[in-house]
Amino acid sequence: ADTIKILNDDDALDLFKKTLSSASMSFVQVQSTLSLQRKEVMAVLAQVRERVQVSQGRHRIDIVMLALSGKKIGFEKIITMIDELVETLKKEQVDDESKQEYCGVQFDQTDDKKKALERQLSDLQTVLEETKEGIATATEEIAALLKGIAELDKAVAEATEQRKAENAEYKDLMASNGAAKELILFAKNRMNKFYNPKLHKAAPKQELSKEDRIFVNNGGTPPPTEAPGGIAGTGVSVSFVQIDSQVAPPPPPATAEAYKAKGGESGGVMAMMDLLVQDLQKEMTTAESEEKAGQGNYEQTMADSAEKRAMDSKSLTDREGAKANMQAELEQSEGDKTSASKELMVLGQYIASLHAECDWLLQYFEVRKQARADEVDSLGKAKAVLSGADFSLLQRSDTARARKFLRH
Repeated sequence: ADTIKILNDDDALDLFKKTLSSASMSFVQVQSTLSLQRKEVMAVLAQVRERVQVSQGRHRIDIVMLALSGKKIGFEKIITMIDELVETLKKEQVDDESKQEYCGVQFDQTDDKKKALERQLSDLQTVLEETKEGIATATEEIAALLKGIAELDKAVAEATEQRKAENAEYKDLMASNGAAKELILFAKNRMNKFYNPKLHKAAPKQELSKEDRIFVNNGGTPPPTEAPGGIAGTGVSVSFVQIDSQVAPPPPPATAEAYKAKGGESGGVMAMMDLLVQDLQKEMTTAESEEKAGQGNYEQTMADSAEKRAMDSKSLTDREGAKANMQAELEQSEGDKTSASKELMVLGQYIASLHAECDWLLQYFEVRKQARADEVDSLGKAKAVLSGADFSLLQRSDTARARKFLRH
């Protein structure tokens, strides 16, 4: 290298022009041309190198420049290296274009999927809110139905107890009034025995049993008649009075004259007894009417209550079923939301990795494309310079001797 430098010096060239023959001068001129062309190519490659980053393959330019500066590799080999470098640059551009298309498609697809998942999550959130609200409403309705049924059962129990109390009061009144009426009629019948015998009703004869009749027919003494029990030995008892509101009060005496026949005092007592019996009978008739009405109202109330309870029970069953379905739907929606959220998270991670992979390429795609185009253009110029040098050597007659000198 030092030798070539010395020989190519301007002063050396002037000296050689004066002293050397034309053949020798031709050699010097060839060497000078090669040196100038080599410098020109080196300058072109240096410009290319300045525009190329290390990550963009600057080392490849360095290899070509190193080979060119070493002067041990012919221009044909350098041209081949430049051609290979140009092919590499073109392939890298094709790869970038493919990657650009891939990134665009992936961004579009992931964006569509992300929007779909976000819509799904929004819809699921709406479903969850509506389902929770429905469950809360159903819970309130179930509580209201249960409360209503409990209140209805309580009202029915109270109405039943009240009806029992009214019925017991009615029976007690009917028994008491019946006994009082029977007792008054008994007393009146006793008075008729003395004051109006025609109206007196004798006590029914004692019915003998079959054995007693045979005994009496054979001359035996009839069994003694048992003394009547009840109130004052009258045989009238409150517990044994038959309640029958349909029994009409006894008719008044045939004429007032019948009572006057035995005396005015007995007639007054008889009339008072009749009034008492009429009052008792009137009270019993009113009580019976009220009892019938009360019983009818009670039965209607029970029927209405039973129907209402059946309806409420059906509504309760329906609401409990609806609540169970909503709870199952809630669990399903929560599971779907969890799954969609995980899928969206994974998608977000993929999008992040996609940005890391593609953002730099997409941002600098045009810059890199232009840089490669400039690099290919510059390499083409360098190749043209080298190719021109090669052709000039072929036109000279003493090319072989020049190359032989360079090898030495």
